Amino acid sequence: MTATPIVPPGAPGIPARWTSSAKSGVGTALSPAGQVWFTLSHGILNEIYYPRVDSACTRDLGLIVTGKGGYFSEEKRDAAHAIEPFEDGVPAYMLANTADDGAYRIEKRILADPARPVLLQEVAFTPLKGTAADYRVYALLAPHLVNAGMGNTAWIGEYEAQPVLFASGRGTCLALASSLPWQDCSAGYVGVSDGWQQLNHAGELDPACRRAEDGNVALTGEIGFTATKTKAVLALGFGATPDEAAGNAFASLRQGFEPAAESYVGKWREWQARLLPLDRRAASGINSYRVSTAVLATHRSSAMPGAAVASLSIPWGFNKGDDDLGGYHLVWPRDLVETAGSFLAAGDAASALQILEYLRSIQQPDGHWPQNAWLDGSAYWPGIQMDECAFPLLLADALHRAGHLPATGLEAFLPMIERAASYVVRNGPVTGEDRWEEDAGYSPFTLAVEIAALLAGADLLDACGRKEEAAYLRETADGWNDQVERWTYVTGTATCKAMGVDGYYVRIAPPDSADAGSPRDGYVPIKNRPPGDTDRPAEEIVSPDALALVRFGLRAASDPRILDTVKVIDAQLRCELPQGPLWYRYNSDGYGEHEDGSPFDGTGQGRPWPLLAGERAHYELAAGRKDKAASLLDALEGSAGSGGLLPEQVWDGADIADRELLHGKPSGSAMPLVWAHSEHIKLLRSLRDGAVFDMPPQGVTRYIRDKAVSPFRTWRFNNKIRALPEGKTLRIELLAAATVHWSADNWVTVRDSQTVENTFGIHLVDLPTASLPSGSTLIFTFFWPGSGDWENVDFSVISGGQDSQ
Repeated sequence: MTATPIVPPGAPGIPARWTSSAKSGVGTALSPAGQVWFTLSHGILNEIYYPRVDSACTRDLGLIVTGKGGYFSEEKRDAAHAIEPFEDGVPAYMLANTADDGAYRIEKRILADPARPVLLQEVAFTPLKGTAADYRVYALLAPHLVNAGMGNTAWIGEYEAQPVLFASGRGTCLALASSLPWQDCSAGYVGVSDGWQQLNHAGELDPACRRAEDGNVALTGEIGFTATKTKAVLALGFGATPDEAAGNAFASLRQGFEPAAESYVGKWREWQARLLPLDRRAASGINSYRVSTAVLATHRSSAMPGAAVASLSIPWGFNKGDDDLGGYHLVWPRDLVETAGSFLAAGDAASALQILEYLRSIQQPDGHWPQNAWLDGSAYWPGIQMDECAFPLLLADALHRAGHLPATGLEAFLPMIERAASYVVRNGPVTGEDRWEEDAGYSPFTLAVEIAALLAGADLLDACGRKEEAAYLRETADGWNDQVERWTYVTGTATCKAMGVDGYYVRIAPPDSADAGSPRDGYVPIKNRPPGDTDRPAEEIVSPDALALVRFGLRAASDPRILDTVKVIDAQLRCELPQGPLWYRYNSDGYGEHEDGSPFDGTGQGRPWPLLAGERAHYELAAGRKDKAASLLDALEGSAGSGGLLPEQVWDGADIADRELLHGKPSGSAMPLVWAHSEHIKLLRSLRDGAVFDMPPQGVTRYIRDKAVSPFRTWRFNNKIRALPEGKTLRIELLAAATVHWSADNWVTVRDSQTVENTFGIHLVDLPTASLPSGSTLIFTFFWPGSGDWENVDFSVISGGQDSQ
């Protein structure tokens, strides 16, 4: 007799949360028909993404085991977990969960059906104590179909006379079907009437709970295991309607697990076989190279070729709710270019070219890229990071130098290149927010990327016959390169005295307010513009980012200033761990767990980043110390989790077992971090080649070998220099036409010079200051013909002054 349906109590459920970010596996089918991406941790499925890699559809899907005498065991909490891939480079997984009390073992094989949007898991239940009749096994599914927990509806229904667990939200539906028909089933509200609560408190499901509307909901169904039927296939299908989702699930069940597995594995084998053989066994025995290449390919979009998200995880997801829709399943242009570089390093130029084409498609009209974005290019965070606006130029240049952008292909990217270069020259050298999403200022990393990108852009424009534009980009790069030390190198500090060094590079964070320039000048306002030339910034931050000056070819690894900086970095930021040394991002970093291990909640304490060991290894390789680079590769790989995935951060404190924080092991931040896997692949390639794979050659030739310097020093509203080194020509650059009204003798003699607009929309004029006597003061102001107004402010520059630090 069927129970009369009731409305489950507890609507709409407790506040929704995501789940652990410490993934042990990620996977997808290399097929456009699949449209499903999955993640694993703690022996179960976590977030599943459909129909796009930036849209999470579930929180988790795991099993609960009950038995006589009120026995209750949840595999993700009450079992030991083991994971293995089907084979090297194939992200399909075999899981084994053995109950801590020795009562049972659950074995699973998990993959996505390449033929349709269905996630398949073959489940085998083995009692280790008693018999199969002593236990009942339930699947517990938490739908998050709206990329959030609230706003979902779950119900128990049928498809072709078979019971099915359904859920829907905002036009997306799922259907969970079983090859062994479901027995008792229920739908309820999480934390009150869901299956976990029912089984934990009553030992059985309430079959009257058949529909939970518009809330944080969960579905539970008993798998029909018997003494002779110990294996079941669960098919989680997706679609635009309940029937479409169920139809997909049952089509996969009819096809069977083995044919799907054969197709899935075959497609991954075929792709991996095309890559360079950089295979390497980590100390764990895992083929770390093939893990990294699989991670990169798994994070790509099938609907938008070239798009890829930063991580299929939500940092500290167990503590994050519906107000964190993006997690890390967003596109960061920087991370995407790093991914493209690692595809190139692995021998997959086609994937790198797809990324460049995608970046071209989401470039904003003014030439910049969003700080991060959904797959369609719509911005998620509002900030602008100048390195992200420059990185695509480096990718285009790398592809061009490698022969993958012949002249005809390069012409197709010319508008993108021109707009990107224009944005960088118009808004640099101020860095916007830096690569760690910190406040604006002068960062050695961002400066290095900007300068290298301008040189790369110049070569690309040269190849298209744009000689004048190319010359201007090189002139700008030279001027900025000359001032890297003025902007980011400090001397005479307490740290210098304590460390016995002359100086070191820092990231400069300015005060909260600074002059954004004339409203008529038109510079794009970027948060916290830097102060004027002689003002001291508010904070000097030590960071391994300084080594980017070597990585991008602007300073030699043996430069005494770099060597001194390395000493300071190691003294302040190096952390010795069981796997070897890792580094913190910068001093006073607040992005990480609190001291007691509680999750980051807007404040915290930054922990060591494995990818920085890869960056340091590249510096050591540039310095000719290949053995040290190889040792740091061991440290990088030794930071991986149980499935070989690399985390964003590792825990540097004493073990806190109840928070799953173990010394030297992944913390609660993102895992996997695609950027870390990209760095890993590039390091493997660099070590094979004996040289840094992605070091742009232009700066090495121009600044390290040829010692090029700029004859100019540029004054802008976002870079008001106050001193002009002797022999330099003063270049005035504006974003609107102007007459420069100037005098070198305190207005006794007055001259007017007209600006000329170049291709990049910059109005510039060079004032003949190279012959001015040292100590003389140049005074100038502006007349704006567009509005007929004077600036009404006099500016001054002292000739022969020293570059201030």
